[in-house]
Amino acid sequence: MMFFMRLKRHIDRLNEFVGRLVSWGAVIMVLMVTFDVVLRYCFKRSFIADQEIEWTLFSAMFLLGAGYTLKKNSHVRVDVIYHRLGKRAKALINLIGTVIFLLPGCYMVIKTTIPFVRASWAIHEGSPDPGGLPFYYLIKVMIPVGFILLGLQAISFFLDNLVIFLDLKKGETEGETS
Repeated sequence: MMFFMRLKRHIDRLNEFVGRLVSWGAVIMVLMVTFDVVLRYCFKRSFIADQEIEWTLFSAMFLLGAGYTLKKNSHVRVDVIYHRLGKRAKALINLIGTVIFLLPGCYMVIKTTIPFVRASWAIHEGSPDPGGLPFYYLIKVMIPVGFILLGLQAISFFLDNLVIFLDLKKGETEGETS
């Protein structure tokens, strides 16, 4: 069990680092969009590369930040019943959801995007628009990397919930009985 807890700590640290790094992308994106708007409306100028950098930053924030969001338990949830349940019942739902949906979903996206990324790298794919970014192949790598980070965090999430469900930390389950 110690190996799994050590693995969990490493995964958490990795996604914490990536999440903090990606958060700076939001600052850069706000500056880029502001610059783009000023150029467009004050100087009647616009550059395709600027717009592509903006969507690239947004994509990076979304894809690379998904694992961090799971770590912080900040994903959107529709929980009509979930929030009323005890810790062990929530842990069971999280365990089932992770095994049935989250991990297979991550695997599916990683498996199907690797050939897509390889093909992009093989031709050094760039923007089809004149003045666009010349390195789409680098950007496309973020898809499997983001889902690898999410999948790793799903393993950490699974381990957290397994500890709760199996009541391995005695006395930390809010008012529940076995």
